[in-house]
Amino acid sequence: MMRGPKTRSIAVRKPDNSIIIDNKKLKSITEKFPFLKWPGVRGVVALFESLIMGMEALSYSANQAAEAEDEEITKKEMIFTILFAFGLAILLFVVLPTAATHWAAAKVENPFWNNIIEGIIRIGVFLAYVVAISRMKDIQRVFQYHGAEHKVINAYEAGEPLEPSRIQRYSSLHPRCGTSFLLIVMVVSIFIFATLGHNEDMILRILSRVLLLPVVAGISYELLKLSSKYTQNWFCKVAIAPGMWLQKLTTREPDDSQVEVAVSALQSVLEEGEDHAR
Repeated sequence: MMRGPKTRSIAVRKPDNSIIIDNKKLKSITEKFPFLKWPGVRGVVALFESLIMGMEALSYSANQAAEAEDEEITKKEMIFTILFAFGLAILLFVVLPTAATHWAAAKVENPFWNNIIEGIIRIGVFLAYVVAISRMKDIQRVFQYHGAEHKVINAYEAGEPLEPSRIQRYSSLHPRCGTSFLLIVMVVSIFIFATLGHNEDMILRILSRVLLLPVVAGISYELLKLSSKYTQNWFCKVAIAPGMWLQKLTTREPDDSQVEVAVSALQSVLEEGEDHAR
């Protein structure tokens, strides 16, 4: 999937080896409510809109593959999948670290260090999750397409002809990747939650984390935009390095056929008059 300011395109290679493209005009809610473009707020909007587009892309891709078997994923199944994924994320990255820290609170009485430990556990769970799913065969293929997207964008931003042989020379890592954003979220959450003190009631502690997620996401988005804007600055290079390292887990080297699919998606966006894509 490639996205421009006004258009998004999804390219899928079908079982018969042809490439089909779904192109859609984007209409952000920020156009109707301009205050949603304010710094600190726009990140939350961008996150939810990106999640919706990501699920649309996965649904479209799955349905193209399912056509060969005369099956199709229904909207009800997709909604269930989204809710299940969201619930699993809350369980793994909010409930589990908070509960573990609550159990250890009797041993570490300092509220500040309790929150720091919670953040470290959260990052540990996240890394373990990424490593675990990266061993799955189907996910490895998804990660190859992820790498193809990055290579194509890197080549395009460098002014390179969009030919697989030329594109393959470029890195499968990119500073604006969602993987880097997730790591920033994890780190920012440590500092935000460390200011809350320690709540003896575990339910209220978990609820406070969930309610503050939009704040964490908003700050993280601004940091990602800042770091991607000044990639040549030494401080920004150091700051984005962990996210780039983490992308080595969520990307794989693609083959030429996968690069061709990513090129098709980008060209579809460019044909709509977009001068920037991601």
